Amino acid sequence: MMKKILLASLICSCCLIPATHSFAQQQEVKLRMSWWGGKTRHDVMLRAIDAFEKRYPWIDVNAEYTGWDGYLARMTTQISGNKEPDVMQINWPWLPIFSRTGEGFYDLNKVGDTLDLSQFPARDLQSTTVKGKLTALPISLNVPGFYFNNETWKKAGLAYPTNWDELFAAGKTFKEKLGDDYYPLIANDQDIFLMTNCYMSQKYNLPMFTADGKSFSWNQEQWREAFRFAQRLVADHVIPGPKMLASYGKQDFTDTRYWQQGQWAGAYTWNVVIQYYTHKVAPPAKLEPGNWIMAPGATNASAYFKVSLTYAIGKNTQHPKEAAMLLNFLLNDPQAVEFIKLENGIPISQAAVKTLTDNGTLTNDNPSVAGMAMAKKLQSESVATSWMEDEQIQALWSSGRQNMDYGKKTANEAADEFLMRAERILKKAAMRR
Repeated sequence: MMKKILLASLICSCCLIPATHSFAQQQEVKLRMSWWGGKTRHDVMLRAIDAFEKRYPWIDVNAEYTGWDGYLARMTTQISGNKEPDVMQINWPWLPIFSRTGEGFYDLNKVGDTLDLSQFPARDLQSTTVKGKLTALPISLNVPGFYFNNETWKKAGLAYPTNWDELFAAGKTFKEKLGDDYYPLIANDQDIFLMTNCYMSQKYNLPMFTADGKSFSWNQEQWREAFRFAQRLVADHVIPGPKMLASYGKQDFTDTRYWQQGQWAGAYTWNVVIQYYTHKVAPPAKLEPGNWIMAPGATNASAYFKVSLTYAIGKNTQHPKEAAMLLNFLLNDPQAVEFIKLENGIPISQAAVKTLTDNGTLTNDNPSVAGMAMAKKLQSESVATSWMEDEQIQALWSSGRQNMDYGKKTANEAADEFLMRAERILKKAAMRR
């Protein structure tokens, strides 16, 4: 009898050991994930992560989220110190900074058995591939466009402009009919940089950068014309200038009464961003995508499509499989997609597109969706390059605009200084490659 009891105890012990051992292994998995954004993005991401943890209770995800300001500096410190999160949101133009040779992040091709890469078009995966290594996964596409406050434009008695001359004429009409505080558009320095690229590319059928994205296509006189265009936007009352905007301090322009009450009656910006702007417009007004403004005779609309956001896995992660499981859940799983919706832009994942189409999220009632749909119908060729958003190039552009607006330099002088310094930056970068 005693032998039977011992034998039964031994069998039970043997059965329990594997289960207990497996459970112990699973409990050890802890991941860190970082992203930037506003409160709405934080809320939906936290809900999605909570759902992930409930589905995979042996994986604990520590969320590290913040606003846009300081995020790049934070990531730079963590990555350079080999203390980066397991999963992190990375801006597409930063990939050359952190993974110039393809070694900066974990190669996602290695976790293809866990992360369903078939949901992403090959051309989009190529945009985040460096020397054969898939350094990050593109989340969404982005394209800038014109969006207008419908009520203010009605008050001005104007239809949305279809060409650049009509846009400039609208500035004068707004001032004469509505007053000095009314402008057709509001745009920051980078937005105006992109708008200038659109204008010049249409006129000369020549994008700002060469096909390899490493040098400028425009010559000195074309750059002078580009700066004169940016200066005219202010002079013709299309947008408030740097000097005027500086008087409002560093607050987000969407938090001002000028935006909320429609005195600044539109924006030229990324379609991903516009959904945040529209929430701060006072009803009954709403933002609508305008016509795609074209130069006479232009054959290239110059809609600048590029990857907006990416997710990367840290090269030092101890849990690449679990990190890939988290990415797959956030980007492809219907439950997470239902939570996140369009907070990270219109998704690239075909599975996510199906989910959001089926539930009615992807409709033209959303200005972000409508703007992307309009741009995709255009005949457009444009070179997507990280230099378009490079911080050094943008700082030079901003300085040039300020010098013009404060009367310190003419447009030609500002353009010549910009071109000289920017070309030095490009040449130094080429020498490092």
